[in-house]
Amino acid sequence: MIIIGEKINGSIPKTSAAIDAHDEEYIRYLAKAQTEVGADYLDCCASRVDNELGIQEWLIGLIQEESDLPICLDSPSPQTLVEAMKFCNKPGIINSISMEGDKCEVILPAIQGTEWGVVALLCDNNGIPEDAEGRLEVFADLMEVLKEYDIDPSRVYIDPLVETLGANEESLLCFAEVCREVKKQYPTIHITSGLSNISYGLPVRKMINMAFMTLAMNAGMDSAIIDPLSRDLRGIIYATDALLAEDEMAIEYIGAYREGLFGPVQQ
Repeated sequence: MIIIGEKINGSIPKTSAAIDAHDEEYIRYLAKAQTEVGADYLDCCASRVDNELGIQEWLIGLIQEESDLPICLDSPSPQTLVEAMKFCNKPGIINSISMEGDKCEVILPAIQGTEWGVVALLCDNNGIPEDAEGRLEVFADLMEVLKEYDIDPSRVYIDPLVETLGANEESLLCFAEVCREVKKQYPTIHITSGLSNISYGLPVRKMINMAFMTLAMNAGMDSAIIDPLSRDLRGIIYATDALLAEDEMAIEYIGAYREGLFGPVQQ
C-alpha cells in the first residue's frame, strides 16, 4: 500500500485551527509524526479560498523542514496546484485531475516530462456517474487524454470515488467493480481513495472505514489517503497485505508489530 498521510489538510478542524493561528509547531508535528509511522507521501491542502497559494507555500516549507517525503499537493484549483509545484523539493503527486472543466488542460502540460504522479477522479462535467459502467467510460476518456501528454499509467492514481454507504448500499460494490476493471486494463496503474466518505453519517465510522480498506485492497486498491497515525488502520493494512499474499511469510506484518506500529501499545 502506498500511504498518503491526510493530516495536513485545512478541512480537518484541528489542522484548520492551526493554520488560522499560524501554529508552526503543530504543522511540524503532523509532518514528523506521519513520516515516522511509515507514510509514503504527505498530503498538503490549505483548504482556503483567500491566499490559498500563500498558505500552501507556508505549509510546504514547514513539511520539508521536518520530512524528506514527497508531497501530495491537494487543491480544487488546478492553477494553485501548478503554482505550488515550484515550492516542492522533489516530485510528488498532484491531487487532482478529472474530466471536469479545464483541469487536464492546466495540469497535464505542467507534469509532462516530469516524475510527478497525478490523482485522476472518475467524474466529469455531469458529476459522478451513478454506476460502474459510467465511471469506466470516464476512465477511458481520461486515459486517452493522459496518452496525449505521454503520462505513463504507472504515474496515475485512479480514484473511482466512493459514495456514502448510508445513501447507496452498493457503494463498495461499484467501487470494487471499477477497481478490478481498471487493473485488468492497466496492471501498472495505481488506485487510490480516501476512506471517510464511505462512513459519513454512520455510527462508529472507523469500523466501516477499516472494512472498506480490506475489501478495496482485495479489489485492487493499492494506495489510500488516510490517517497513518491510526494504529488500528495500520494494522488492518499489514494484515490485509499478508492475507492477499503481498507479504511473503507475513514478514512485514511481524516486523511492523515488533516495531510497535500496531497492536497493544508496548510498555
